[in-house]
Amino acid sequence: MSATHQHDNGTARTTIEYWEAFYQEREQVWSGRPNFLLVREIDSVAAGSALDLGCAEGADAIWLAERGWQVTATDVSETALARAKAQAAKHELAGDIDWQQHDLAETFPSGRFDLVSAHYLHSPPAQADERTKILRRAAEAVAPGGLLLIVGHAEWPTWVVEPPMHVHFPTTAEVRERLELDPAEWQVELEEVVDREHRGPEGQPGTRRDNILRIRRVSSER
Repeated sequence: MSATHQHDNGTARTTIEYWEAFYQEREQVWSGRPNFLLVREIDSVAAGSALDLGCAEGADAIWLAERGWQVTATDVSETALARAKAQAAKHELAGDIDWQQHDLAETFPSGRFDLVSAHYLHSPPAQADERTKILRRAAEAVAPGGLLLIVGHAEWPTWVVEPPMHVHFPTTAEVRERLELDPAEWQVELEEVVDREHRGPEGQPGTRRDNILRIRRVSSER
């Protein structure tokens, strides 16, 4: 996402700088396991072509590729993509995933896909309009008959007593409205709020609430 963010000292930094700093703080940020709701929703879907937006360290893309999907995976962070490629190599999938670096508010992967997956495309508060722009581009990238899967947080985890920043977590209804999808062309197959166990970085027990939308493109554009 292209807007600038503020360092603690007040200086601006680009989106790439923001996420590079995020990933360089630790050698591994995420668990290495695919997102629960991706597995729940896609495990029984026949493999085809998939686009993973915001692939981070690659767990979702690798999971899809292991199940026969032809995966294009993109992230803004070069560090995250390097880790993703290394993990893919460990799974003997080095040449099976097309890794692409994109600031999605500026550039977007080309092509149409049977599955477009957008998991947790959250960024600092100023990014709401850009997130909508990206999700509309994501919808455009869905092939006729394909699926758009959007998963986002609905609130902070229960163990967060004082949120580090004010963030508006959009509801499923807000996401749907902002997408402005033609009902003659799209069918909402699932709209759900899910509570799941979510432990804190120091092992704190807790839960987190997520929103999920699974939308199918049922016809080609007129």
